[in-house]
Amino acid sequence: MSSFHLTTPVVLLVFNRPAQTARVFAAIREARPVQLLIIADGPREGHPDDGALCAEVRRIIAQVDWPCEVVKNYSDVNLGCKYRPITGLDWAFGLIDEAIILEDDCLPDPSFFRFCQELLQFYRDDERVMMICGTNWLGTFKAERPQSYSFTHYDCVWGWASWRRAWRLNDGDLSLWGDQAVKDRVRSTLRSDAYYRLRAATFDQVWQNKVVTWDYQWGCSRLINGGLAIVPSINLVANIGYGANATHTIVLDEELASIATGRAAFPLVHPDATEPDLEYDLRVVDMMRRKKSLVARVVRLWQLIGMRTGAKGT
Repeated sequence: MSSFHLTTPVVLLVFNRPAQTARVFAAIREARPVQLLIIADGPREGHPDDGALCAEVRRIIAQVDWPCEVVKNYSDVNLGCKYRPITGLDWAFGLIDEAIILEDDCLPDPSFFRFCQELLQFYRDDERVMMICGTNWLGTFKAERPQSYSFTHYDCVWGWASWRRAWRLNDGDLSLWGDQAVKDRVRSTLRSDAYYRLRAATFDQVWQNKVVTWDYQWGCSRLINGGLAIVPSINLVANIGYGANATHTIVLDEELASIATGRAAFPLVHPDATEPDLEYDLRVVDMMRRKKSLVARVVRLWQLIGMRTGAKGT
């Protein structure tokens, strides 16, 4: 790793979590990118601690002590977990052609940066590939075989990389999802009715504004355009964001929170074909279906407890 030079721009999305931000920033400092783009959301109304927390986060990421061009996109108001990432990434990809992207709770192994940079270069002109993931939901997959990664339809934004050519296809409001022909195309792409039902149920909620986020739109946009994501054979990113101050990962998920990170080996060994690995996809689908079933049971239990005690939900 000592001979590796990180020339790919790194984009860091931050908000109000200084403890997590400090750890991720330390990993970026170790990688020493030559260009760092910062996307920061502003404090929320009605949250009196946000002002100081956002200021502390911005103080941490101001401590760039290596040769690096730092470009900032700071919001004075809170745009939220849908529009801040989308508007921020629109801004970033308006400036640069490709990037490695981290959020403030995605802690990468040092080899993650080289893994992304080499594959960004390798697939730069291959429009079938739209995303490089750092997270392997299964921890390891086919790591015993002589290949460094697989292709998947099930992406993860816990540390990833992409190109302007791909991000320009992102449909941030999921406006295309209401078209039945689009849904049929996605169903055909996924090659599994169980897989389609799982993804479609989530996309329906986003399309109906029942779930407010940004990453499902990106995943759906990729599927609509027939794009593939790359998943490393060994997980390269740890999610350190579980807890009470998280947006979507408040409840600790022991399985996902404890996925071990490894180190990618170089030189990379490429798969024989650029096509999705259905085995990986279906194993992830099975895992996610189990989790959704568990979450549904927990939510129902909370509802019953609330009805019995007179507690009010929020």
